[in-house]
Amino acid sequence: MMTKPTQFETRAIQATEPHDDETGSVANAIYPSTTFKRETDGTFKSGYIYSRKANPNRSLLESALATIEEGEFALAFASGMAAINTVLQSLKPGDHVIVPDDAYYEVRRTLGELFSTWHLAHTQVDMTDHEAIKAAIKPNTQLIWIESPSNPLLKVTDIKTVADLAHANDALCIVDNTWCTPVLQRPLALGADAVMYSTTKYYGGHSDSLSGALVLNPAAPESFKAQLKNIQNLSGAVPSAFDAWLITRGIKTLKLRVMQQVSNAQKLAEFFAQHDAVDAVHFPDLANHPQHELATRQMPDGCGAMISIQVGSGREAAMAVIAKLQLFTPATSLGGVESLVEHRKSVEDALSQTPENLIRISVGIEHIDDLMADWQNALS
Repeated sequence: MMTKPTQFETRAIQATEPHDDETGSVANAIYPSTTFKRETDGTFKSGYIYSRKANPNRSLLESALATIEEGEFALAFASGMAAINTVLQSLKPGDHVIVPDDAYYEVRRTLGELFSTWHLAHTQVDMTDHEAIKAAIKPNTQLIWIESPSNPLLKVTDIKTVADLAHANDALCIVDNTWCTPVLQRPLALGADAVMYSTTKYYGGHSDSLSGALVLNPAAPESFKAQLKNIQNLSGAVPSAFDAWLITRGIKTLKLRVMQQVSNAQKLAEFFAQHDAVDAVHFPDLANHPQHELATRQMPDGCGAMISIQVGSGREAAMAVIAKLQLFTPATSLGGVESLVEHRKSVEDALSQTPENLIRISVGIEHIDDLMADWQNALS
């Protein structure tokens, strides 16, 4: 009898192995072909027709994503924003969406600049305030979008409570789980209809592949699931075979990398909390975080490897600290093995609530002693 793996690390390896490769190759092959051979009777023996519709590398990635998330199926996209746009395209003109007031700024831009012309309305709400969410719900509300922890203030939303609220009002609940991955947080188990990832980040883990994904809950409406599949095919915003191969490879080491990053982030956050030059630390695993109890219950193995701190009185003070860092590369994005740092307000739009003195930090896998020494020097 074949042993069924129960632990995340084993399932991550098994789900990404080339079990049906007749060559005996231990590593997966890359299938760059855009088209596939048709049989003389017009059928496709391999099951593949054209890589926009399906590709062996993308199929393996989607299967692996669904397996480790314990979802019904997954859809891979060319970026996280392509996945988000697919969700929004599944809605109808006149529908209403509720989004966090601290959501990734490109989500707000997409709703305000693109989908407003589709007459898709939206309301921004503090997702830590359940009464505010209730008050924002309208008869035409079709989606409540959660981002937890939020970007960049790391607010934590009670996913189960909000999912239940959405369903009680015949709306969908979808969670951007990019910062936690299924290693730390399981939105589908908490009732979300789907979970979204910028797999560019922790899944890939090496800052060299652009892609995104949606993983669907079996309990999600069948019409919604069918619509997402149709939009993925017709829009064509899918990852290349090579990008799919890279993300699949990244899944193998996902938990090892994430847990090391979480360990580093916890120690670095505690260091910041004790430093006189740091005015505020936004990190859910600190006891003084406003949603600390919820965070530790919803993410029992750690709340991620992203930290935001506030220093000095404004942008100049934050930029001066960043300029002194030697081991943290100033760059947008997150989740790679290397540590990154960013003055977040300067890359966001005018509607952003991000404080001018906020620095967003993506903690990598370097030795924590070196990382803390770098910050000690920068803050001195």
